[in-house]
Amino acid sequence: MLPTLDERLTAAAALVREGEPVADIGCDHGKLTAVLAASGKYPKVIGADLRPGPLAKAKQTLEHAHCEDRAELRLGDGLSVLSAGEVGTIVLAGVSAQTTWEIIEKAPWVSQPGGPRLVMVPATRHSELRRWLWEHGFALVADRPVQAAGRWYAVMAAEYTGETRTPTFTECLFGGTGEWPEGAGYAAWQKAKLPRFRLGVPDGTPLAEEIDQILRED
Repeated sequence: MLPTLDERLTAAAALVREGEPVADIGCDHGKLTAVLAASGKYPKVIGADLRPGPLAKAKQTLEHAHCEDRAELRLGDGLSVLSAGEVGTIVLAGVSAQTTWEIIEKAPWVSQPGGPRLVMVPATRHSELRRWLWEHGFALVADRPVQAAGRWYAVMAAEYTGETRTPTFTECLFGGTGEWPEGAGYAAWQKAKLPRFRLGVPDGTPLAEEIDQILRED
């Protein structure tokens, strides 16, 4: 039986490049790996995890979905399980923003023109991940706000262009989420956290003025 994906993993699956190999890094129980493998849209599907326990459960998930012959499971740390050019999309879901960029930094072949698409669902600190991507030469090709289990997530897809930019605080806060119907809900959630954050920002600074401007807007 094919597992059911929640809203965030469903959105992540929709951003995977079809017709190219894909890797689900930190696959946990293997639900996304199984759905990708069962779809038949990818010539190779790799599920990887740092721990043997989740990988064993992922194996069971693939068996229950009758697609164990269409996916390969690998034990290892981050992108060390992959070789350069092996996949067209890498999915990194469920880890923090910092862990996400640390994984990317350990694999220099990702930050090359023509490199893989990165599909990311940071568990925390969405704004910081957006800033890191822009400052390190990645372009966001999708930035979708998704609500799952009562929490807001940003499902991002990024590709390396080599063009770095220094984004504003506002750009990092909302990204491209305003292009989606759910954008208003996500924006309200992000803005609700600002008053507390503002307490630690010195008055009269450009950042303070930018935050105050956001808070004044309806």
